[in-house]
Amino acid sequence: MSDSRTRNRYFDELCSTPGLVWMGQNTNHVPAHPAVVEAMRRSIEQGEFNAYAPPLGFEALREAIVRDLGAPGAEALVTEGGVNALAMVCRARARPGTTFVTTDPTWKWPCLFAEQAGAEVIQIPIYDPATAYKLTPEALRAAVDERCAIIYLVDPNNPLGIRYERAEIEAFAGIARSVGALLVHDCTYRDFADGHTPVLQVAPEGTVVSVSFSKWLGLAGLRIGALVAEPALLDGFAATSTSVLGASVIAQRAALAGLSVKGEWMQEVRRVDRANKAMVAEAAAALGMAVPVNPSHGNFLVIETAGTGVSPEAIVEAARRDGVMIRQGRYHTARFGDRFIKVSTSVPQDWAERFCAGLKGYVETARGLNDVPALF
Repeated sequence: MSDSRTRNRYFDELCSTPGLVWMGQNTNHVPAHPAVVEAMRRSIEQGEFNAYAPPLGFEALREAIVRDLGAPGAEALVTEGGVNALAMVCRARARPGTTFVTTDPTWKWPCLFAEQAGAEVIQIPIYDPATAYKLTPEALRAAVDERCAIIYLVDPNNPLGIRYERAEIEAFAGIARSVGALLVHDCTYRDFADGHTPVLQVAPEGTVVSVSFSKWLGLAGLRIGALVAEPALLDGFAATSTSVLGASVIAQRAALAGLSVKGEWMQEVRRVDRANKAMVAEAAAALGMAVPVNPSHGNFLVIETAGTGVSPEAIVEAARRDGVMIRQGRYHTARFGDRFIKVSTSVPQDWAERFCAGLKGYVETARGLNDVPALF
């Protein structure tokens, strides 16, 4: 069976598991805000799904995204999820003979898109307490030259959960300008962070921000995201778009409603998320498992597994057998993937309690697993 079919059947089985506890994909499972549910219901009742949306997105949503980012002068291009937005950037800029520079760990899919376009992917290791698990300007400067087409920065980092300071963002933008590279600031998790600075607020020229509604608003299955940049730059990305008939009408209505209630909504989501993080970190510590970045600025925690004597994959499989989906480190990084599991925390409290109650058992079960199936 091909890898694509194996992967599809893996996730199809997860989706078909009654009562599955989703704690591996950083998705938000806090019950949706009534205004968002009402916006989707109204859109369906009015039959809006019978027509295509504007190719760049509804104007009201585009304006609301820019306003939410605090980036006057920029424009938004609404996409079918954050991954589609980043694929668009790679199609527009990555070429044979160019480099795509990012961190390790990072989010894996833009690396694949860059490779598909013929670019060389360079990953700078950051899983290091000596640098506070961060990319440093010095390390980035040493990794780029005139071949660099794209610098890709996930901030907060998925999976580590670190967040960059304003001065660091300014430094990265300056390095990108010095070699003529595009700085892509993936701000998917910014709404879970304190003191986050989108690059467009400090260096709008030659930079682009990608955003997603999958995580903070819980719309992962609706596929809605955006690119935000200065108009001339956005035109270049739009020229490579395959979403010429627009993103889901229902998803856009939900996103617009979500932005209108974001203040009150995220206050509750972050309250739940913080409590779950504290609970998960305590359960891990009780078993001698370290949480290297705590508190995390994302809606997830990395839990190191070295002290358990079993592989991350075995723990993930043991949890899956108990109806709990978490993620193995190798999903994010080949170099450091044997060190950790990742657990998402923007979930109902009882889900977090179930994971914490089961963690010791997962480790014990993992000791007897000699043949772990393929994980994705």
